[in-house]
Amino acid sequence: MIKGKAWIFGSDIDTDVIIPGKYLRTKDMQVFADHAMEGIDPDFSKKVQKGDIIVADDNFGCGSSREQAALALKYAGVGCVVARSFGRIFFRNAINVGLPLMEADVDCNEGDEVEIDLTQGIVTVNGKVFQGNKLPDFLLEMLQAGGLVAQHKAKKNIQ
Repeated sequence: MIKGKAWIFGSDIDTDVIIPGKYLRTKDMQVFADHAMEGIDPDFSKKVQKGDIIVADDNFGCGSSREQAALALKYAGVGCVVARSFGRIFFRNAINVGLPLMEADVDCNEGDEVEIDLTQGIVTVNGKVFQGNKLPDFLLEMLQAGGLVAQHKAKKNIQ
């Protein structure tokens, strides 16, 4: 279960506003975290708390293929991103880096407490249940391992 406060964003939130291009020359995850969502809410990184949940409309993470967008949200402490739909490259980048996400149409207000059950594809807000798209088991396993690289390293150590 993932529980956190809702941060509401609309449709077509592209990777340029998730992490502006001027920060892409670093590999410092703290820089990404400090500037997450800066292109749309300059104070987001100062306000977001570990485990908080982004709730968005359609096409979250559209735009460029920059993996740094998913990393910025993960290291800023975002516990999950819930959206009606995602940019396909962002979706896979998020899974690859271990940032949970779910496709669901959720009605809530900023600041509402949100609870997410990734294994069932369920989002609960103020007692109201929204059915989302359950991730396939192999993607859930990847998320639980911490992402693609972490999963690969874990499997390598076992074998």
